[in-house]
Amino acid sequence: MDRTDRLLDLLRLLRDKKLHRAQDLAARLGVSQRTIYRDMDRLMAAGVPVSGTRGTGYTLADTIALPPITLTQDELSALNLGIAILSEAADPDLKAAALSLADKVDAALPQETIAEAETWKTALTPLANAARGLSHVGALRSAIRGRQKLRLSYRHPEGSATRRTVRPLRLESWGRAWTLTAWCELRQDFREFRLDLIEEATPLPELFIDEPGKTLADYEGPAG
Repeated sequence: MDRTDRLLDLLRLLRDKKLHRAQDLAARLGVSQRTIYRDMDRLMAAGVPVSGTRGTGYTLADTIALPPITLTQDELSALNLGIAILSEAADPDLKAAALSLADKVDAALPQETIAEAETWKTALTPLANAARGLSHVGALRSAIRGRQKLRLSYRHPEGSATRRTVRPLRLESWGRAWTLTAWCELRQDFREFRLDLIEEATPLPELFIDEPGKTLADYEGPAG
């Protein structure tokens, strides 16, 4: 029996949710206890909800296992948005579940995305007001699609407040953190605004068109 089949057989045995001793599992599968220990370590490392230790036995926790899925960037952003909202919940159990889910999502992301997410989580913990910031997502998306200028009331991390008229260009999520990339008419330059620090985002009647030096392509620079 190869390792994959053996691991599947182990899962079938554990599915009854009872406590199984390693020596009993080894006898059922015709392998050594050392092999069972290694297999349990592999299952745990793969995210299978196996609990237990050597000497006490193993059981399968009452959780749901999802097959591998592929998410679009918008779907991942929606998932992050929901997690961020729930992480602000007053219910401690709901908050703990959201934070646990956040760790699992980050663990499944490509390595380069994890590095960015970890940087932002460190920089933005705790968020100034995550719930307030996330409440602006709908209006910001609408303004970006409609190419509509916004007036932002923004409070900097050190506490100072400013009002800016901006051309919203892109909304991004980095782990649990969200940012708005925009052309700032006050600074006459590109700026990134943290959504958790935006106090108000008011759509203006004025629309904007692409102008040299003020587009998202200008901000990103030459490709390659």
